[in-house]
Amino acid sequence: MDECQTERAQEAPAESKAVTDRGFEQLYRDHLRDVYSYACYRVGDHHDAEDLTEQTFLQAYRHYPRARRESNGRPLRPWLIRIAHNLASNYYRDRSRRPQTPLDSIEPPAARHTTESVAEGRAELRAVMAGIEELPEERREALIMRFALGMDNREIARAMNRSDGATKVLLHRAIKQLRERLDEDGDG
Repeated sequence: MDECQTERAQEAPAESKAVTDRGFEQLYRDHLRDVYSYACYRVGDHHDAEDLTEQTFLQAYRHYPRARRESNGRPLRPWLIRIAHNLASNYYRDRSRRPQTPLDSIEPPAARHTTESVAEGRAELRAVMAGIEELPEERREALIMRFALGMDNREIARAMNRSDGATKVLLHRAIKQLRERLDEDGDG
């Protein structure tokens, strides 16, 4: 009997790891696009965004069992975005002396429209992206999470380590500031 108990004890961690790996694999599949999109908006270069996404999931994998335990069943997307946020902040700090790729170099997806409407759409997108780039970091982050990733206020609050009310105010102020900026450019 001691041998059976020993074998079961040895199999249990492997089974637990297999269950953990399957859970993480699903998390990866479910949120890869969100993390990559967030990284792309933050760093503006798809190669760097791929690296940031990879680093995010590597770091998440290391802490996945603990995060799952501590989440109390809540979604882990805000946790992943928070990791990506921290890595993006490190990216900017580490590269502060090198010029960055401007967000206005990002082209909108191609669609079947008239040349004129495509040109107008690109000009509007560039204006919005320039306005977003000029916002304070917290406001920019909140807008990216809300509109690029489609996160709700509660998810954003968790990702930014804020209360729901503070997040709602932050989004309101970010939108208001962006609207004012775009109105100024339109009048000038």
